[in-house]
Amino acid sequence: VQLQASGGGLVQAGGSLRLSCAASGRTFSTYAMVWFRQAPGKEREFVAGISWGGGSTSYADSVKGRFTISRDNVKNMVDLLMNSLKPEDTAVYYCAATSGSRWGPLDMDYRGKGTLVTVSS
Repeated sequence: VQLQASGGGLVQAGGSLRLSCAASGRTFSTYAMVWFRQAPGKEREFVAGISWGGGSTSYADSVKGRFTISRDNVKNMVDLLMNSLKPEDTAVYYCAATSGSRWGPLDMDYRGKGTLVTVSS
């Protein structure tokens, strides 16, 4: 599975962005999909994840209520809608795929290149 994230950019605090992750491969629908982010000088952290069928989602406490993850197994896409953005959301955002039940940064089977999100105050 190859993954390519897009949709990053510069946005003012309080604004919104939608990140998309395009996946190649016929087995996309068998993988849980996860978004991570890494801010300068910080470790990569979990942001949101969605199960292979889309029926289960999980969010980091820092984004709960503001971010929404969704997927389309026909289009092989997973999106992250980010609302009420804050300067502390500034980071490179990565999408990743896992066939397992654990969604940590080291548990992924495939990782894509990131897209930069910058939130100005």
